[in-house]
Amino acid sequence: MQIQGSIALVTGANRGLGRHFADQLLERGAAKVYAAARRPELVDLPGVEPLQLDITDPGSVAAAVRTAADATLLINNAGIANTADLLTGDLDLARAEMETNFWGTLTVIRAFAPQLAGGAILNVLSALSWASFPGSGGYAASKAAEWSLTNGVRLELAAQQTQVTGLHLGPADTDMTAAHDVPKTAPAVVVKAALDGLEAGKWEVLADEMPRVVKAALAGDPEAFYTR
Repeated sequence: MQIQGSIALVTGANRGLGRHFADQLLERGAAKVYAAARRPELVDLPGVEPLQLDITDPGSVAAAVRTAADATLLINNAGIANTADLLTGDLDLARAEMETNFWGTLTVIRAFAPQLAGGAILNVLSALSWASFPGSGGYAASKAAEWSLTNGVRLELAAQQTQVTGLHLGPADTDMTAAHDVPKTAPAVVVKAALDGLEAGKWEVLADEMPRVVKAALAGDPEAFYTR
C-alpha cells in the first residue's frame, strides 16, 4: 500500500492515536484524509476532512460510505476500553466493548470493502489480543475477537487484493491509558511503526516491546506466562 496519493479514512480521529494517524498520513502525502469521529466538531487537525461516524450505528456507517466513496485506505482505530472484569464487572460495559471493538469494526469493514479493491485496511489491535489481566477481561476478549476478525477478513478480501494489516501495541500515552501508571509508548512512535509496516505490506505490526513479549509467550505454557 502506497500512502502517497491515497485517500484515507481514520475512525476515532479526533484524539489519541487516531489524530496522530491522520496527521502522519497527511505528512506522507495522502491526497485526502477523512477524520471520522462521533463528534466531528472536535476534529481540530488542519488539512483533514471531518466526517461524522459512529461505528456502532449502521445508519451512520452507511452515510459515511456515501460521503467517503473515494476512500482507498481504511484505518480502524475507533475503540473503547471500559476496564470491565468478566465475572464481577458490569456486563453492559463488556457488551459495549464487544459491540464497538468487534461488531463496530466489522460493520465498517463490510461497508467499505467493495471500494477498497487494491487498497488497504489497518486494524488497531492490542497486546491484549493475546493476554488478559485483572480489570481488562472484557477489553481483552473484544480485542482477541478483533484479531480473529482481522485474520478472517484478510483471507476473504485477498481475491480483490485488499491488504489487511493488524497493529498490536502495549499502552500508548493517550487519554485511554491516562489513569494507568505504567510505561507508555509515544503515540507518534506507534503510528510511525504502523504506517511503515503498512507500506511494507506487512500482515502484522508489533509496535513496541509488550506485544512482542506477549506474542512470543503464546508458544509456551500459559501458566508460566501468568505466574512469572
